[in-house]
Amino acid sequence: MTVKNADRDAIAHGVITEKPLRERPSYPTWAIKLVMAITGLIFGLYVLVHMVGNLKIYMPDHNGVAAINEYGEFLRTVGAPIFPRESIVWILRIVLLVALVLHIHGAFTLSGRSRVSRGKFSRTDLVGGLNSFSSRTMLITGIILLLFVIFHLLDLTMGVSPAATDSFTHGEIYANMIASFSRWWVAIFYILAMVVLFLHLSHGIWLAVSDLGITGKRWRKILLVVAYLVPAIVMIGNIVMPLSIALGWLS
Repeated sequence: MTVKNADRDAIAHGVITEKPLRERPSYPTWAIKLVMAITGLIFGLYVLVHMVGNLKIYMPDHNGVAAINEYGEFLRTVGAPIFPRESIVWILRIVLLVALVLHIHGAFTLSGRSRVSRGKFSRTDLVGGLNSFSSRTMLITGIILLLFVIFHLLDLTMGVSPAATDSFTHGEIYANMIASFSRWWVAIFYILAMVVLFLHLSHGIWLAVSDLGITGKRWRKILLVVAYLVPAIVMIGNIVMPLSIALGWLS
């Protein structure tokens, strides 16, 4: 905001300034929120599909090969022979990595701008209930999920100790999951991470609904249900697997 028709004498004596109250940011806030909404929905879709694929651990073996191992091989060979082995998987990984970087940058940028704009004034509990708690802890739950993703990749994708077990074998998804979740501390960590994912994803989807400009009452009611239903399905599906293995129901 600038002062129009300013008194030059007042300006000279330092009473009024023509300078903007705040510097214009390099990227507008609405654009960052839009990027965060899109990348957040990408992650939401990914964790849902990833959970469905992992549930193949409960399917019977096919010709002595675990169903989830066949699924893993399918992902590595999808698009063949037109595309080289694992090329599609790596394209997806690059897309997810770029989305992750943009999402993290947006989260810290918006948090910083909010803190500067609010100054010493802070309003809390404007929404109330679970939404208020999720809103206040979005940055914290996001950091926890980032640490979980790093551990998960080291544990069940890359097989790097001490996150992974000594028996880790590339391609043996079933055996790797059994070995990893047989460690109680790992199973508990995964379960707690899924609760955090529910809090972050549910509030994130609802924020995306607003940031994408969906204002119709009927659509907002439908998407409010989706914002809680989809994360709940993901949370339950991902908790059942480590819990089943830790309790010895799968071996």
